This record gives sequence, C-alpha cells and structure tokens, in this order.
Amino acid sequence: MITGASTGIGAGLARAFATQGAEVGLHYNSSKQAAETLAAEIRKTGGVAELFRADASNSEELRVAVEDAAVRLGGLRGLINNAGEVVRRVSYEEFTEKDYNEITDLNARSILVASKAALPHLKKEGGFVINTTSITVRNGASNGAVLYRSSKSFVSNVTRGMAKEWIKYGIRVNAVAPCVITTPFHERYSTQEQLDAMLSTVPHGRLGVAVDCVGAYLFLASDTLAGYIIGQTIEVNGGQLMP
Repeated sequence: MITGASTGIGAGLARAFATQGAEVGLHYNSSKQAAETLAAEIRKTGGVAELFRADASNSEELRVAVEDAAVRLGGLRGLINNAGEVVRRVSYEEFTEKDYNEITDLNARSILVASKAALPHLKKEGGFVINTTSITVRNGASNGAVLYRSSKSFVSNVTRGMAKEWIKYGIRVNAVAPCVITTPFHERYSTQEQLDAMLSTVPHGRLGVAVDCVGAYLFLASDTLAGYIIGQTIEVNGGQLMP
C-alpha cells in the first residue's frame, strides 16, 4: 500500500511497483480523478491496483483504509508512507494551534497510524515499511515550510525507532529523503523564483522528477538487495546535500 499515491512521487512508485508484479493499493484523498486514471493505467497493462480514499490527517479514516487494503489485497507485504503536504506556508513566529495540528496530523501522526494498522498484516510475512522524509531534515527549512519540514524530522526519527522495534518481526523500516521534486506539490506551494533559487544549489543542474526517486524505494523494498539495511535514509537530491 502506498499512501499519497494519486500524483507525484506516489504515482511514480505505484507504476514502478506494478511493473515489478506487485499488487498495489493506491491511497488518495482529494485527487480522485488522478487516482482512478492511474489505477486504470496499471490495470490496462495487466497489473492489479485497488483504490482507497481517506483523509490521512484523520486517524480513523486512515486506519480503515489500511485495514481495507489488507482485505482486498489479500494481505500486506509492504507499506510506503508517502502522504504529505505543506498545507500552508507559515513561520515559527506566526504559526497557530490550527496550523500546528493540521500540518503535524497529516505529515507526522499519519505515519504512526498507518504503520500501526499495517503491523499485524506485515507480521505475517515479514514485510517492509518505507517512509518519505525530506532533505530539509538535515539542512533546515525556510520560506514558511518550517512546520512541514519539522514534521518530516519526526518521520526520520520514527523511522529509526520503528526499525529497532520491528526488525524482531522481520519487518525492515527505512526511509527516502527527496530534495525538490517537480510534482503538483511544488505547483501548489512554491513560486518559480523559489524553484530557481533551489535549482542553483543542485550540482546535477536540474530539479528532480518523480521517477528519480523510484529506484531508492524499489531497492529498499527488496529483501534480496536490502535485506540487511535497517533504519537508514537514502538521500535523493542530485548532489544538493552530501552528508
């Protein structure tokens, strides 16, 4: 199951995993048409795709979606926690309780809720969890994305802690940290001037696209290739950050 799978990185992952023969659960919230189009595309090529709608910031809706996915897919082998949004740009100086709750519920608490709901099903086969975090966990955020990026720091730490707890069940937990990936996310939240400024810091000379991230997730999902990789974060950033 992939949360936030209707567009951007999530959609790229859905196509890639389906191409590898995985039966994929596509979670979406507001982008129903995009999710349906993606599912139809996967099915047209012989793949299996099931749709699950839930507001990821609503714990009960998300829990039900994960449980439903386990039933309709005949179990769960893996969970990719990819859903996330800036929601709105706000500074540390000006944020409100409403800002904090909405941003952290979506980007931080949803990781815990989805993973906990998936755990009983992942235990049966010894699966994987891959969380989507961010380059700014390491270098900080600005331009009003501070609460979003701080919530991603939470995700990175959860990845390490969950990895230590869940490996006893044969469940490998890791993360991927993209940089600026040109998706509808940035169409909503970034100006062209902001994108140009970020581009100037990328040695590769271009901003990323969704397919640039796919290999890292496929690698971490593979027991053969990544069976001894636990609690790690793969940076996908065109050289923007070299820790």
